[in-house]
Amino acid sequence: MTPSAPDARTDRVTAGPGGAMTVQVGVITGDLTVTTTDRGDGTAAVVVQYTGAEEHYDLEGGPVRVPPGGVAVLHRSVLAAVRAGGAAQMPGTTPEP
Repeated sequence: MTPSAPDARTDRVTAGPGGAMTVQVGVITGDLTVTTTDRGDGTAAVVVQYTGAEEHYDLEGGPVRVPPGGVAVLHRSVLAAVRAGGAAQMPGTTPEP
């Protein structure tokens, strides 16, 4: 039996002023590719990368619970947060002081 592929959504977005906060390198800005993936345990993770680059970084605050409506709903929220900028983190998480 072959395991099914994870539910994932990927889109390109331009980060708003202040960019997106990542675990590995802090804030990244500019044209980004965002991928939201269902981890199969009721949570989802988000990775961001500079569009066209190979390196990817975990969005701060993840993983988070998959909301009602699934990964697509979470992905839309993530895209909105990154577009807004301000060191965007996973929706529903509180930035560290």
